[in-house]
Amino acid sequence: MTNNGWFQILFFLLVVLALTKPLGSFMTRVFNREKTFLDPLMRPIEKLVYRLTGVDETKEMRWTEYAGAMLMFSVVTMVVLYLLQRLQNHLPLNPQKLAAVAPDLAFNTAASFTTNTNWQAYVPETTMSYLTQMAGLAYHNFVSAAVGIALAIAIVRGIARREQDTLGNFWVDMTRATFWVLLPACVLGAMLLVWQGVPQNFKPYDTAQLVDPQSVQTTDANGKVTTQIVKEQTIAQGPVASQEMIKELGTNGGGFFNTNSAHPFENPTPLTNFFELLLIFAIGSALTYTLGQMTGSPRHGWAVWCAMAILFLVGITAAYSAEASGNPLVQNSASHVQPVGNMEGKEVRFGIADSALWAVVTTDTSCGAVNSMHDSFTPLGGMIPLINMLLGEVVFGGVGAGLYGVIVFIILSVFIAGLMVGRTPEYLGKKIEAFDVKMAMLTVLIYPLMVLTFTAVSVVSPKLGLSSLANAGPHGLSEIFYAYAEAGANNGSAFAGLNANTLWYNSTIGATMLFGRFFMVIPVLAIAGSLVRKKHVPETSGTFPVTTPLFTGLLISVIVIVGALTFFPALSLGPILEHLLMNAGKTF
Repeated sequence: MTNNGWFQILFFLLVVLALTKPLGSFMTRVFNREKTFLDPLMRPIEKLVYRLTGVDETKEMRWTEYAGAMLMFSVVTMVVLYLLQRLQNHLPLNPQKLAAVAPDLAFNTAASFTTNTNWQAYVPETTMSYLTQMAGLAYHNFVSAAVGIALAIAIVRGIARREQDTLGNFWVDMTRATFWVLLPACVLGAMLLVWQGVPQNFKPYDTAQLVDPQSVQTTDANGKVTTQIVKEQTIAQGPVASQEMIKELGTNGGGFFNTNSAHPFENPTPLTNFFELLLIFAIGSALTYTLGQMTGSPRHGWAVWCAMAILFLVGITAAYSAEASGNPLVQNSASHVQPVGNMEGKEVRFGIADSALWAVVTTDTSCGAVNSMHDSFTPLGGMIPLINMLLGEVVFGGVGAGLYGVIVFIILSVFIAGLMVGRTPEYLGKKIEAFDVKMAMLTVLIYPLMVLTFTAVSVVSPKLGLSSLANAGPHGLSEIFYAYAEAGANNGSAFAGLNANTLWYNSTIGATMLFGRFFMVIPVLAIAGSLVRKKHVPETSGTFPVTTPLFTGLLISVIVIVGALTFFPALSLGPILEHLLMNAGKTF
């Protein structure tokens, strides 16, 4: 570890902190329907959208109506994306004449982008046409992020309102999230990326003649080795900047290129690297301030922010330390010294500090974009991104998803605090009762049920789960475990080393993504529907305060303990065992 590396990490967190209040306050005004500087431009467009779609912006919805509208919208847009992929060979903006996407892969991708996961079991530049990238994938980057923000705002209203039945209007919240929050930032940010060298065009791919032709050997399924002389390189391009911007701001993560944000056309300079990192954290961090402001308790919002920041600092310290220490087997070799740490799988222009920082940031949220390959991290360095997802991605989290995820843990924290003092737990003036705790526990249990079940089936099924695995032993387990962990957490990053473009993985990972999004948010909406009907309970000397360092510490403890109790056995068989064996001289 270096002083420069730590300076970059701490400076990044300070800038995130500086953005939290102004952006959070702006979102409060947007969703409270207060006047903002964008109203003269966006309000006429908003009214036109409602007129064309028949939405009554004055009508509010109960939690069941809100959930129904969200599910209906998600199903329809998922079907449209599936059809767009299946028919892309007959549609325009396909200069490379790319074929239709296979049915199982099209289902997986449609589920992925609808749920804000953006897992990519394919090579984007050789699979998806420009039309599919823009009208399908980039569109879902906007609306899936807007849906997440809308859900978070609805849940905050459930906490803030008293003795009411409604949580707002899903169509209005989603529209305002798109037009006021996501779209303006993406227009300006995309221009900054273009200025830094990110392409934005509709040109066919270019071909460059290699100065030094390369000899490449390939082995087919029958073991026949073929040697080919490669004399030219195809350079992919296209409408990259527009997708890159919303990919990071909306914590989507699905890149235009297979190497994602490690590709120089997606992330060409140190400035774009820092800018894109800020985008990933910006909305998730700001929503904590929105929570405090809308509920009338700004100190509570900051207490939640502090819990997230502490977990982030612990994670980045562990990941950076592991990667800076490097591989002991390489360091102990007389002919191969690793003085700068583990640089395998990392871009030289970013180095270890920025690579570790990106890995932690992208898995603290539901982003999943990568600027280095997590499969090449040391066992403990790669374990930190995995743990971030297993904890529910509540460290700032995805747009909206992080906030409503942490609210579940807040419910459990105040419930535990209530048990300690022997009284009914309260949260910001609302009594937390049996129904609320049951829904919170249902949300907590759905994720490990999906992840651990599919992982277990995959690792004992040679034909289904192991046939496309590149590594054996604990590292191979980590690759499969990571794939389902990111799917259930709607993250989308890949540990790599696993060819997930098979019928089994496309189907089961697709199902895990759908469950991870919709079967987890519905119980949280039910909690909001329960809280919004409750009376306000005056605070007394026995009320557990949710604005203090004690609350922050309890919240962190609950998050860590729940994650540790659930997943520690699997982590022990994966990255922890691999670390011990690596130090004993064995690799996989």
